[in-house]
Amino acid sequence: MSPSHPPLAGLRVIESSLLGPGAITTHLADLGAEVIKVESPEGDYIREMTWPIVNGVSLLHLHVSRGKQSITLDLRKPEGAGIYRDLAKNADVVVEAMRPGSLARRGLGYDDLRAINPRVVFCNISGYGMTGPYQNLPAHGIAFDTWAGIINTAVDDEGFCYIPEHASMGMHAGPLLGALGILAAVIRARDTGHGSMLEIAQSDAAAYMDWYRSESWKAYERPQSEVTGNKADHYERRAPGTAGMKEGVRYQIYQASDGHVLFMASEQAFWKNFCTCVGRLDLFEKWPGSKYADHARGNRELQAELRMIFRTQSCVEWIRQGDEQNFPIAPVNTPKTIAGDPQFQQRFPWYAREKHGAEMLPFPVKFLGEELPEPGMAPTAGEHTEAVCRNVLGYDEARITALRKAGAFG
Repeated sequence: MSPSHPPLAGLRVIESSLLGPGAITTHLADLGAEVIKVESPEGDYIREMTWPIVNGVSLLHLHVSRGKQSITLDLRKPEGAGIYRDLAKNADVVVEAMRPGSLARRGLGYDDLRAINPRVVFCNISGYGMTGPYQNLPAHGIAFDTWAGIINTAVDDEGFCYIPEHASMGMHAGPLLGALGILAAVIRARDTGHGSMLEIAQSDAAAYMDWYRSESWKAYERPQSEVTGNKADHYERRAPGTAGMKEGVRYQIYQASDGHVLFMASEQAFWKNFCTCVGRLDLFEKWPGSKYADHARGNRELQAELRMIFRTQSCVEWIRQGDEQNFPIAPVNTPKTIAGDPQFQQRFPWYAREKHGAEMLPFPVKFLGEELPEPGMAPTAGEHTEAVCRNVLGYDEARITALRKAGAFG
C-alpha cells in the first residue's frame, strides 16, 4: 500500500545547491519531505554536467533532483531575497549545498534566518568544509576520494597516469551522512524549539567511510606488543582492508565456468561445509585451518586445487550450493551486470524512464507493509516558481505579478 502519510511528511526543506551535493536532500525527498530547490535565474548547471545526457538532461540531475520543486530567484534583488526569507520562515531545514558563506553574502545565512525562524536547521555541505587550508579550494567529487586515500593511482602502457574506475565515496557518503545529521537536528529542534547549524565536508565523509584502513594504520603506529595481527596469521600484521587479502586462499575470488565468484570460508566450520559439499574432505583434513579468520594465506597448493574445483560449475550453481550447504559465497557483478542479478531484481524495482526521464534506483530502506512515495521527475529550472509562491507562501496573483515585474524571479 502507499502511505497517506509518508515518513517525512510535513518536513519542509529549502535547498540552495549546485551539482552533486544537492543529493543531501534527495534522501529526504525520497522519504516524503517537501524539498524546494531555489535556483538562480540561469538554473543549476547540474543539468549539463557529466554523462549520460538523457534527452538533453544529465542523469545526475534526473537522479539528484527527483521529487523536488524548483523556484528561480534573483537573490541580488531585495524582492528575491525577501521571498527566500519568507520560504525560510516556516521551513524546518535550509540546505546550502555549495561553498560555505554563499547565502550569508546575500544576508541569508544561519544567523540571518534564525532571527526569523529560531528552530531552523541550517546545513552546509561542501567539498572540504568550513575550516582548514583547503576550505576554498575548488573541487569535484573524485577529489574527495583521492584526498581520502581511497583511489590508487593507475598508469597506462605509455606511462601516463589516469583515474582508475572506482566507486565514488565522498559524493555519496557526504549527502547521506548529512541527511542523517539533519534529521537528528530536526528532532531536537522540534523538542526544544532551537535550531542549529551543521556542516559536513564530502572529503570528511569519504575518510570516515574508509575508517577501517586509516584507523588500522594508526593502530600500527603503536608497538607490536600492543597491536598485532590476528591469531590465524600467527599475529603477523597485515595491510589494512582488502590490501591484506591479496594472498588469501580460502577468502578469494575464483573463476567459475561462466564468470567469477567470491569464496569466503574463513571460518573453520564454513570451510568444512564446503569441503563436504564438493566431496573433498581430504582438503579439510590436510588444511583444517584455525577456527576464525583463517584465509590460508599463500597456500598455492590449496589455491590450485580450489581453482580447478570452482571451474567445474556455473556461478548460479555455486550460489545455490552455498545457500543449501551453508558456506559463504557471492556473485562477482559489475555495474553493468548487476541489474540481471536475481537478488538485485528482487530488492530494487527500477523507477521507470517514462516517469523519471531515466531508469533509477529507489531509496533502499524499506518500510514493511507500505511503500514509500514515488518521487516526481526532476524539475526544470523555475518550473514551480509561481506554484510555490501561491501554494506555499500564500501570495496572491497581484503580488506574484508585481514580483515578476520587479525581476525577483530573474
